[in-house]
Amino acid sequence: MSDWPEGRNGGPGERYGRGSASPQPESARAMPHVRRRPTPPQAPPRIPPQPGQGYDDGAGYDSGYNTGQVYGGGQRGGGHGGGRGGDSGYVQPRPAPNWGRRLKVGALTLVVVVLAVSIGTYFWADGKLKRDVDLSKVIDRPSEGDGTNYLIVGSDSREGMTAEDKKKLHTGSAEGKRTDSMMILHDGSNGPTLISLPRDSNVEIPTFIGSESGKTFKGTGRQVKLNAAYAEDGPELLVRTVEFNTGLRIDHYVEIGFGGFAKIVDAIGGVELDIPKAFKDKKSGADFQAGKQTLNGEQSLAFVRTRYAFAGSDLDRTKNQQKFLAALASQTATPSTILNPFKLYPTMGAGLDTLIVDKDMSLWSLGNMFFAMKGVTGGEGTSMNIPLSGQSVNGNLVWDKDKVKQLVEQLKNDEKVTVKGS
Repeated sequence: MSDWPEGRNGGPGERYGRGSASPQPESARAMPHVRRRPTPPQAPPRIPPQPGQGYDDGAGYDSGYNTGQVYGGGQRGGGHGGGRGGDSGYVQPRPAPNWGRRLKVGALTLVVVVLAVSIGTYFWADGKLKRDVDLSKVIDRPSEGDGTNYLIVGSDSREGMTAEDKKKLHTGSAEGKRTDSMMILHDGSNGPTLISLPRDSNVEIPTFIGSESGKTFKGTGRQVKLNAAYAEDGPELLVRTVEFNTGLRIDHYVEIGFGGFAKIVDAIGGVELDIPKAFKDKKSGADFQAGKQTLNGEQSLAFVRTRYAFAGSDLDRTKNQQKFLAALASQTATPSTILNPFKLYPTMGAGLDTLIVDKDMSLWSLGNMFFAMKGVTGGEGTSMNIPLSGQSVNGNLVWDKDKVKQLVEQLKNDEKVTVKGS
Protein backbone atom coordinates (compact mmCIF):
# COMPACT_ATOMS: atom_id res chain seq x y z
CA MET A 1 0.00 0.00 0.00
CA SER A 2 1.37 3.39 -1.06
CA ASP A 3 1.01 6.81 0.52
CA TRP A 4 2.39 8.76 -2.51
CA PRO A 5 0.29 11.72 -3.61
CA GLU A 6 -2.18 11.16 -6.35
CA GLY A 7 -0.59 10.72 -9.73
CA ARG A 8 2.78 9.73 -8.34
CA ASN A 9 3.96 6.23 -8.11
CA GLY A 10 7.39 6.81 -6.64
CA GLY A 11 9.20 5.68 -9.77
CA PRO A 12 12.85 6.45 -10.38
CA GLY A 13 12.03 9.40 -12.60
CA GLU A 14 9.79 11.06 -9.99
CA ARG A 15 11.97 11.32 -6.93
CA TYR A 16 11.94 14.23 -4.52
CA GLY A 17 14.86 15.78 -2.74
CA ARG A 18 18.43 15.23 -3.82
CA GLY A 19 17.74 12.07 -5.79
CA SER A 20 19.21 9.68 -3.25
CA ALA A 21 18.89 6.08 -4.21
CA SER A 22 18.12 5.07 -0.65
CA PRO A 23 14.48 4.92 0.50
CA GLN A 24 13.32 8.00 2.32
CA PRO A 25 11.51 7.90 5.64
CA GLU A 26 7.78 8.00 5.40
CA SER A 27 7.52 11.34 7.08
CA ALA A 28 9.88 12.80 4.52
CA ARG A 29 8.05 11.38 1.55
CA ALA A 30 4.47 12.13 2.51
CA MET A 31 4.20 15.87 1.90
CA PRO A 32 0.83 16.35 0.17
CA HIS A 33 0.85 20.11 0.68
CA VAL A 34 3.99 20.53 -1.53
CA ARG A 35 2.76 21.06 -5.08
CA ARG A 36 6.13 22.06 -6.68
CA ARG A 37 7.17 19.77 -9.52
CA PRO A 38 10.90 19.12 -9.28
CA THR A 39 13.12 19.61 -12.28
CA PRO A 40 14.62 16.35 -13.35
CA PRO A 41 18.34 16.48 -12.67
CA GLN A 42 20.70 16.53 -15.61
CA ALA A 43 23.64 14.25 -15.58
CA PRO A 44 26.91 16.29 -15.44
CA PRO A 45 29.43 15.84 -18.23
CA ARG A 46 31.78 12.99 -17.58
CA ILE A 47 35.12 14.34 -16.32
CA PRO A 48 38.11 12.03 -16.45
CA PRO A 49 39.68 11.43 -13.06
CA GLN A 50 42.58 13.73 -12.14
CA PRO A 51 45.42 11.46 -11.07
CA GLY A 52 47.97 12.42 -8.49
CA GLN A 53 46.11 15.43 -7.06
CA GLY A 54 45.19 13.84 -3.77
CA TYR A 55 41.73 15.45 -3.72
CA ASP A 56 39.51 12.51 -4.80
CA ASP A 57 38.69 11.48 -1.24
CA GLY A 58 35.01 10.85 -1.69
CA ALA A 59 32.28 10.48 -4.23
CA GLY A 60 30.66 13.73 -3.17
CA TYR A 61 33.68 16.06 -3.89
CA ASP A 62 32.90 18.71 -6.50
CA SER A 63 36.12 19.91 -8.14
CA GLY A 64 34.46 22.79 -9.90
CA TYR A 65 35.62 21.73 -13.35
CA ASN A 66 32.07 20.78 -14.37
CA THR A 67 31.03 24.42 -14.19
CA GLY A 68 33.68 25.64 -16.60
CA GLN A 69 35.15 27.89 -13.93
CA VAL A 70 38.93 28.56 -14.11
CA TYR A 71 40.53 29.45 -10.84
CA GLY A 72 42.22 32.81 -10.81
CA GLY A 73 40.10 34.18 -13.65
CA GLY A 74 36.59 35.40 -14.21
CA GLN A 75 35.23 36.23 -10.82
CA ARG A 76 37.85 37.96 -8.73
CA GLY A 77 37.35 39.52 -5.44
CA GLY A 78 34.36 37.30 -4.82
CA GLY A 79 36.15 34.67 -2.88
CA HIS A 80 39.67 33.75 -3.78
CA GLY A 81 42.48 36.33 -3.67
CA GLY A 82 40.35 39.40 -4.19
CA GLY A 83 42.11 41.11 -7.05
CA ARG A 84 41.89 44.19 -9.23
CA GLY A 85 38.70 43.24 -11.03
CA GLY A 86 35.17 42.07 -10.35
CA ASP A 87 32.61 40.06 -12.27
CA SER A 88 32.97 42.37 -15.25
CA GLY A 89 36.64 41.32 -15.81
CA TYR A 90 37.91 44.95 -15.48
CA VAL A 91 41.61 45.17 -14.66
CA GLN A 92 42.91 48.26 -12.90
CA PRO A 93 46.04 49.92 -14.49
CA ARG A 94 49.40 49.53 -12.70
CA PRO A 95 50.36 52.54 -10.59
CA ALA A 96 52.71 55.06 -12.22
CA PRO A 97 56.42 54.49 -11.38
CA ASN A 98 57.91 56.68 -8.67
CA TRP A 99 60.60 58.41 -10.74
CA GLY A 100 61.72 60.60 -7.86
CA ARG A 101 62.56 57.54 -5.78
CA ARG A 102 64.23 55.82 -8.72
CA LEU A 103 66.43 58.85 -9.41
CA LYS A 104 67.45 59.03 -5.75
CA VAL A 105 68.38 55.34 -5.69
CA GLY A 106 70.30 55.69 -8.98
CA ALA A 107 72.18 58.76 -7.77
CA LEU A 108 73.04 57.08 -4.48
CA THR A 109 74.31 53.99 -6.32
CA LEU A 110 76.46 56.17 -8.60
CA VAL A 111 77.95 58.02 -5.64
CA VAL A 112 78.79 54.76 -3.88
CA VAL A 113 80.45 53.34 -7.01
CA VAL A 114 82.48 56.51 -7.66
CA LEU A 115 83.52 56.68 -4.02
CA ALA A 116 84.60 53.03 -4.02
CA VAL A 117 86.61 53.47 -7.23
CA SER A 118 88.23 56.66 -5.92
CA ILE A 119 89.25 55.06 -2.63
CA GLY A 120 90.56 52.01 -4.44
CA THR A 121 92.55 54.16 -6.87
CA TYR A 122 94.01 56.22 -4.03
CA PHE A 123 95.34 53.19 -2.16
CA TRP A 124 96.55 51.61 -5.39
CA ALA A 125 98.50 54.75 -6.35
CA ASP A 126 99.71 55.40 -2.81
CA GLY A 127 101.17 51.91 -2.65
CA LYS A 128 103.26 52.52 -5.77
CA LEU A 129 105.18 55.52 -4.37
CA LYS A 130 108.75 54.79 -3.35
CA ARG A 131 109.25 56.85 -0.20
CA ASP A 132 112.98 56.25 0.06
CA VAL A 133 114.26 59.72 0.99
CA ASP A 134 114.41 60.61 4.68
CA LEU A 135 114.63 64.38 5.07
CA SER A 136 114.84 63.98 8.84
CA LYS A 137 118.51 63.08 8.29
CA VAL A 138 119.19 66.54 6.90
CA ILE A 139 120.74 68.74 9.63
CA ASP A 140 120.87 72.50 10.33
CA ARG A 141 117.86 73.26 8.18
CA PRO A 142 116.61 76.79 7.33
CA SER A 143 113.40 78.05 8.92
CA GLU A 144 110.13 77.28 7.22
CA GLY A 145 108.52 79.91 5.02
CA ASP A 146 105.15 80.40 3.36
CA GLY A 147 104.17 78.14 0.50
CA THR A 148 105.65 74.75 -0.41
CA ASN A 149 109.05 74.11 -1.98
CA TYR A 150 109.75 70.98 -4.03
CA LEU A 151 113.18 69.86 -5.20
CA ILE A 152 112.59 68.06 -8.51
CA VAL A 153 115.47 65.91 -9.72
CA GLY A 154 115.94 64.08 -13.00
CA SER A 155 118.50 61.31 -12.57
CA ASP A 156 120.29 59.16 -15.12
CA SER A 157 119.22 56.04 -13.26
CA ARG A 158 118.95 53.07 -15.57
CA GLU A 159 117.15 50.89 -13.04
CA GLY A 160 114.77 48.43 -14.69
CA MET A 161 116.05 49.16 -18.20
CA THR A 162 117.11 46.36 -20.53
CA ALA A 163 120.19 46.51 -22.75
CA GLU A 164 117.87 47.23 -25.66
CA ASP A 165 116.24 50.12 -23.75
CA LYS A 166 119.64 51.65 -22.97
CA LYS A 167 120.68 51.46 -26.60
CA LYS A 168 117.40 52.84 -27.87
CA LEU A 169 117.36 55.77 -25.42
CA HIS A 170 121.11 56.53 -25.78
CA THR A 171 121.64 56.34 -22.02
CA GLY A 172 124.86 54.35 -21.95
CA SER A 173 125.52 51.72 -19.31
CA ALA A 174 127.25 53.63 -16.51
CA GLU A 175 126.80 52.14 -13.06
CA GLY A 176 125.16 54.04 -10.23
CA LYS A 177 123.22 57.23 -10.92
CA ARG A 178 123.87 60.92 -11.30
CA THR A 179 121.57 63.87 -11.72
CA ASP A 180 121.17 65.66 -15.02
CA SER A 181 118.65 68.26 -13.88
CA MET A 182 117.58 69.95 -10.64
CA MET A 183 114.76 72.42 -10.14
CA ILE A 184 113.08 74.16 -7.25
CA LEU A 185 109.31 74.53 -7.64
CA HIS A 186 107.71 77.00 -5.25
CA ASP A 187 103.92 76.72 -4.95
CA GLY A 188 102.38 79.72 -3.22
CA SER A 189 99.56 82.24 -3.26
CA ASN A 190 101.26 84.38 -5.90
CA GLY A 191 101.50 81.61 -8.43
CA PRO A 192 104.11 78.91 -8.95
CA THR A 193 107.78 79.68 -9.59
CA LEU A 194 110.07 77.16 -11.29
CA ILE A 195 113.81 77.74 -10.81
CA SER A 196 116.42 75.63 -12.56
CA LEU A 197 119.69 74.87 -10.79
CA PRO A 198 122.36 74.09 -13.42
CA ARG A 199 124.22 70.87 -12.68
CA ASP A 200 127.52 72.74 -13.12
CA SER A 201 126.64 75.30 -10.43
CA ASN A 202 129.54 75.99 -8.06
CA VAL A 203 128.49 75.13 -4.50
CA GLU A 204 130.04 74.37 -1.12
CA ILE A 205 129.57 70.97 0.52
CA PRO A 206 128.58 71.67 4.14
CA THR A 207 128.81 69.50 7.25
CA PHE A 208 126.42 66.57 6.86
CA ILE A 209 125.47 63.20 8.31
CA GLY A 210 125.90 60.23 6.01
CA SER A 211 122.56 58.83 4.89
CA GLU A 212 123.79 55.24 5.22
CA SER A 213 126.61 55.35 7.76
CA GLY A 214 125.12 57.91 10.14
CA LYS A 215 128.60 59.43 10.50
CA THR A 216 129.10 63.18 10.63
CA PHE A 217 131.28 64.60 7.88
CA LYS A 218 132.63 68.04 8.75
CA GLY A 219 132.50 70.72 6.13
CA THR A 220 135.86 71.98 4.90
CA GLY A 221 134.71 74.65 2.47
CA ARG A 222 135.10 72.24 -0.44
CA GLN A 223 133.78 73.69 -3.73
CA VAL A 224 132.21 71.28 -6.21
CA LYS A 225 129.62 71.10 -8.95
CA LEU A 226 126.10 70.74 -7.60
CA ASN A 227 125.53 67.31 -9.10
CA ALA A 228 128.62 66.02 -7.21
CA ALA A 229 126.67 66.30 -3.96
CA TYR A 230 124.09 63.86 -5.31
CA ALA A 231 126.79 61.47 -6.54
CA GLU A 232 128.58 61.60 -3.18
CA ASP A 233 125.76 60.73 -0.78
CA GLY A 234 122.46 60.75 -2.63
CA PRO A 235 119.30 62.82 -2.21
CA GLU A 236 119.82 63.72 1.48
CA LEU A 237 123.18 65.41 0.80
CA LEU A 238 121.78 67.11 -2.30
CA VAL A 239 118.95 68.62 -0.23
CA ARG A 240 121.40 69.63 2.49
CA THR A 241 123.69 71.31 -0.08
CA VAL A 242 120.84 73.19 -1.80
CA GLU A 243 119.48 74.44 1.53
CA PHE A 244 122.95 75.47 2.75
CA ASN A 245 123.80 77.41 -0.43
CA THR A 246 120.37 79.06 -0.93
CA GLY A 247 118.96 79.44 2.59
CA LEU A 248 115.62 78.05 1.31
CA ARG A 249 114.01 75.11 3.10
CA ILE A 250 113.01 72.18 0.88
CA ASP A 251 109.69 70.63 1.92
CA HIS A 252 109.51 67.72 -0.53
CA TYR A 253 111.81 65.75 -2.80
CA VAL A 254 110.82 64.14 -6.12
CA GLU A 255 113.11 62.16 -8.44
CA ILE A 256 112.50 60.36 -11.72
CA GLY A 257 114.88 58.27 -13.82
CA PHE A 258 115.37 57.94 -17.57
CA GLY A 259 113.10 54.93 -18.07
CA GLY A 260 110.18 56.33 -16.10
CA PHE A 261 110.35 59.64 -17.91
CA ALA A 262 110.04 57.98 -21.32
CA LYS A 263 107.20 55.69 -20.14
CA ILE A 264 105.08 58.61 -18.90
CA VAL A 265 105.36 60.38 -22.25
CA ASP A 266 104.42 57.25 -24.18
CA ALA A 267 101.50 56.55 -21.83
CA ILE A 268 99.81 59.88 -22.68
CA GLY A 269 100.48 59.48 -26.39
CA GLY A 270 103.36 61.95 -26.67
CA VAL A 271 103.93 65.64 -25.89
CA GLU A 272 103.42 68.41 -28.42
CA LEU A 273 106.20 71.01 -28.54
CA ASP A 274 107.05 73.96 -30.75
CA ILE A 275 110.79 73.79 -31.39
CA PRO A 276 111.99 77.19 -32.64
CA LYS A 277 115.22 75.99 -34.26
CA ALA A 278 116.36 72.64 -35.63
CA PHE A 279 119.19 70.87 -33.80
CA LYS A 280 120.98 67.56 -33.73
CA ASP A 281 123.10 65.88 -31.04
CA LYS A 282 124.81 62.53 -31.45
CA LYS A 283 125.35 61.91 -27.72
CA SER A 284 121.68 62.27 -26.73
CA GLY A 285 120.29 60.98 -30.02
CA ALA A 286 118.43 64.24 -30.70
CA ASP A 287 117.51 65.08 -34.28
CA PHE A 288 114.74 67.68 -34.50
CA GLN A 289 113.38 69.95 -37.18
CA ALA A 290 111.94 73.36 -36.39
CA GLY A 291 108.19 73.70 -35.83
CA LYS A 292 105.36 72.03 -33.92
CA GLN A 293 105.71 68.30 -33.44
CA THR A 294 104.66 65.53 -31.08
CA LEU A 295 107.55 63.85 -29.27
CA ASN A 296 107.38 60.24 -28.09
CA GLY A 297 109.24 58.95 -25.03
CA GLU A 298 112.53 58.36 -26.80
CA GLN A 299 112.50 61.77 -28.50
CA SER A 300 111.46 63.55 -25.29
CA LEU A 301 114.36 62.09 -23.34
CA ALA A 302 116.77 63.18 -26.08
CA PHE A 303 115.27 66.69 -26.04
CA VAL A 304 115.72 67.28 -22.31
CA ARG A 305 119.23 65.77 -22.21
CA THR A 306 120.78 67.69 -25.12
CA ARG A 307 123.34 70.35 -24.22
CA TYR A 308 126.28 70.03 -26.63
CA ALA A 309 124.18 71.30 -29.53
CA PHE A 310 123.61 74.68 -27.84
CA ALA A 311 125.91 77.63 -27.36
CA GLY A 312 124.67 78.08 -23.82
CA SER A 313 125.27 74.40 -23.05
CA ASP A 314 123.76 73.55 -19.65
CA LEU A 315 121.86 76.84 -19.37
CA ASP A 316 120.04 76.24 -22.65
CA ARG A 317 119.37 72.67 -21.60
CA THR A 318 117.70 73.78 -18.34
CA LYS A 319 115.41 76.10 -20.30
CA ASN A 320 114.37 73.22 -22.56
CA GLN A 321 113.77 71.05 -19.51
CA GLN A 322 111.47 73.66 -17.98
CA LYS A 323 109.62 74.07 -21.26
CA PHE A 324 109.13 70.36 -21.69
CA LEU A 325 108.05 69.56 -18.11
CA ALA A 326 105.49 72.37 -18.16
CA ALA A 327 104.10 71.08 -21.47
CA LEU A 328 103.99 67.53 -20.11
CA ALA A 329 102.03 68.63 -17.04
CA SER A 330 99.69 70.79 -19.10
CA GLN A 331 98.85 68.05 -21.59
CA THR A 332 98.47 65.34 -18.95
CA ALA A 333 96.03 67.24 -16.71
CA THR A 334 93.25 67.22 -19.30
CA PRO A 335 89.76 65.64 -19.22
CA SER A 336 90.78 63.25 -22.01
CA THR A 337 93.39 61.76 -19.66
CA ILE A 338 91.82 62.15 -16.22
CA LEU A 339 88.36 60.89 -17.24
CA ASN A 340 89.65 58.04 -19.40
CA PRO A 341 90.64 55.08 -17.19
CA PHE A 342 92.35 53.39 -20.15
CA LYS A 343 94.69 56.38 -20.33
CA LEU A 344 94.78 57.51 -16.71
CA TYR A 345 95.86 54.23 -15.11
CA PRO A 346 98.75 53.53 -17.54
CA THR A 347 99.96 57.12 -17.07
CA MET A 348 99.79 56.92 -13.28
CA GLY A 349 101.34 53.47 -13.29
CA ALA A 350 104.23 54.55 -15.51
CA GLY A 351 104.97 57.61 -13.37
CA LEU A 352 104.43 56.23 -9.88
CA ASP A 353 106.46 53.10 -10.54
CA THR A 354 109.60 55.16 -11.15
CA LEU A 355 109.14 58.12 -8.81
CA ILE A 356 111.29 58.37 -5.69
CA VAL A 357 109.93 60.76 -3.07
CA ASP A 358 110.49 61.72 0.55
CA LYS A 359 108.81 59.83 3.37
CA ASP A 360 106.36 62.65 4.10
CA MET A 361 105.14 63.03 0.53
CA SER A 362 101.42 62.32 0.13
CA LEU A 363 99.47 61.85 -3.07
CA TRP A 364 97.77 65.15 -2.32
CA SER A 365 101.13 66.97 -2.15
CA LEU A 366 102.29 65.23 -5.31
CA GLY A 367 99.10 66.28 -7.09
CA ASN A 368 99.59 69.89 -5.96
CA MET A 369 103.11 69.82 -7.36
CA PHE A 370 101.83 68.51 -10.66
CA PHE A 371 99.18 71.22 -11.04
CA ALA A 372 101.63 73.91 -9.93
CA MET A 373 103.92 72.75 -12.73
CA LYS A 374 101.01 73.06 -15.14
CA GLY A 375 100.38 76.59 -13.88
CA VAL A 376 103.85 77.67 -14.97
CA THR A 377 102.79 77.45 -18.63
CA GLY A 378 99.25 78.62 -17.96
CA GLY A 379 100.33 82.22 -17.38
CA GLU A 380 99.95 81.90 -13.62
CA GLY A 381 103.63 81.44 -12.76
CA THR A 382 107.25 82.15 -13.57
CA SER A 383 110.12 80.01 -14.85
CA MET A 384 113.75 81.02 -14.67
CA ASN A 385 117.34 79.93 -14.16
CA ILE A 386 118.93 80.83 -10.83
CA PRO A 387 120.71 84.20 -11.19
CA LEU A 388 124.37 83.84 -12.17
CA SER A 389 127.30 86.26 -11.91
CA GLY A 390 129.88 84.50 -14.06
CA GLN A 391 132.26 81.57 -13.96
CA SER A 392 134.75 80.52 -11.34
CA VAL A 393 138.33 79.54 -11.99
CA ASN A 394 137.48 75.85 -12.27
CA GLY A 395 134.83 76.52 -14.92
CA ASN A 396 131.78 76.09 -12.67
CA LEU A 397 128.82 78.47 -12.85
CA VAL A 398 128.79 81.00 -10.01
CA TRP A 399 125.52 82.25 -8.53
CA ASP A 400 124.79 85.93 -8.03
CA LYS A 401 124.63 85.93 -4.22
CA ASP A 402 122.74 89.22 -3.87
CA LYS A 403 120.06 88.29 -6.37
CA VAL A 404 119.78 84.77 -4.96
CA LYS A 405 119.28 86.21 -1.47
CA GLN A 406 116.55 88.55 -2.74
CA LEU A 407 114.87 85.73 -4.63
CA VAL A 408 114.86 83.47 -1.58
CA GLU A 409 113.35 86.20 0.60
CA GLN A 410 110.52 86.68 -1.87
CA LEU A 411 109.86 82.94 -1.95
CA LYS A 412 109.96 82.61 1.84
CA ASN A 413 107.45 85.43 2.25
CA ASP A 414 105.37 84.08 -0.65
CA GLU A 415 105.70 87.37 -2.50
CA LYS A 416 105.52 87.97 -6.22
CA VAL A 417 108.92 87.18 -7.72
CA THR A 418 110.55 90.20 -9.35
CA VAL A 419 114.12 88.92 -9.58
CA LYS A 420 115.21 88.05 -13.10
CA GLY A 421 117.10 84.84 -13.76
CA SER A 422 119.95 84.11 -16.13
